[in-house]
Amino acid sequence: MKKVVKFGGSSLASTRQFKKVGEIIRSDKTRRYVIPSAPGKRNDKDEKVTDMLYACYDAAAAGAAYKKILSRIKDRYLEIINGLDLDLNLDYEFDRIEENFAKGIGRDYAASRGEYLNGIVMASYLGYEFIDAAEVIFFDDQGNFEAELTHRELSERLEHVERAVIPGFYGSKHDGSIKTFSRGGSDVTGSIVAKAIHADLYENWTDVSGFLVADPRIVKDPQVIETITYKELRELAYMGASVLHEDAIFPVRKEGIPINIRNTNRPEDKGTLIVESTCRKPRYTITGIAGKRGFCAINIEKAMMNAEVGFGRKVLGVFEKYGISFEHMPSGIDTMTIMVHQDEFEEYEQSVIAGIHRAVEPDSVDLESDLALIAVVGRGMKATRGTAGRIFSALAHAHINVKMIDQGSSELNIIIGVKNADFEGAIRAVYDIFVTLEM
Repeated sequence: MKKVVKFGGSSLASTRQFKKVGEIIRSDKTRRYVIPSAPGKRNDKDEKVTDMLYACYDAAAAGAAYKKILSRIKDRYLEIINGLDLDLNLDYEFDRIEENFAKGIGRDYAASRGEYLNGIVMASYLGYEFIDAAEVIFFDDQGNFEAELTHRELSERLEHVERAVIPGFYGSKHDGSIKTFSRGGSDVTGSIVAKAIHADLYENWTDVSGFLVADPRIVKDPQVIETITYKELRELAYMGASVLHEDAIFPVRKEGIPINIRNTNRPEDKGTLIVESTCRKPRYTITGIAGKRGFCAINIEKAMMNAEVGFGRKVLGVFEKYGISFEHMPSGIDTMTIMVHQDEFEEYEQSVIAGIHRAVEPDSVDLESDLALIAVVGRGMKATRGTAGRIFSALAHAHINVKMIDQGSSELNIIIGVKNADFEGAIRAVYDIFVTLEM
């Protein structure tokens, strides 16, 4: 069995955290490939090493004083090295970084050095082989990730390497210059490595025990999602839930490799398992709740619109003309509602209204602003009768008026529209009826 393990910045912020990570890796011999991030914050007042590197590079490139910042960065690594009693000296690496900063080599290079140096430290600590990500992860001259070339080179390089540390977040272009991932960071690297070695599991270690059913800023101590499918995850992420970026999921999803989100500070917790599909019965009817504020509804009425061929296309063509994307489009026999982001719509609202009148000659066009959309997601809803009814009941009990409801044919999610002012209350009401009462 082979596992790829990625550790976030908070998991590697100090000597104490490094030792926790070491214990986690050594407790399971199948954790053979390690993806480290740069050291994160040790406390609320601390700085991330990546932010310090940006500041140092910007100062050096501008000809300003930078040595104090560089010295603080050195101290962060020296503190970890000494705390781990390692026979390791990074003076050569820092001399080379200083030279490149002076040359103005680029901010991507600067940002990547946090992961690069932490990879060297981690490899020394574990006794694993260090592989510079710049040697195995590639971007083209325009900065686009080259998936096929990377997969081929990385697979060949790791084929005969039993245990390795590969820094996350960056790779290189054809000219050798460093390029960082624009989204997903080290999560993407871990996923790419997992695909290359045909891993049985990709463990993503952070400072939380998995994904939560609801936003903890809204619901007090929400439950952890035990198992979630990629489809459910995508629905929640689209509606604003803080989860892995799609770029970090795609390589392993394509290979059918599950992802396990784990907590470095609570390794005994099982975390959240992300899978392609599962026979496991979900703990609750719903898997998660997520939402966003700041929408408006354009309500269009016209008698017999359902019999008018091309009506919807003409209406959406007006929004396309002004570069406005729509979120949802619930409709009836004589009505159609277009839900859009309010900040995108406000600039063109009168032009859009006029365009709709010219395109389809409606009986009326009405606007409603300051709306929020909430997604109730769960594979368990498909086999459970009365889910929508329970949602309505919970919201009615909380004195919240439903402005819109939309359910796809997959029965994987139900979208609810409410006033912005009712956003948090609606999430709490739905959570209570599906989670608190089912516990």
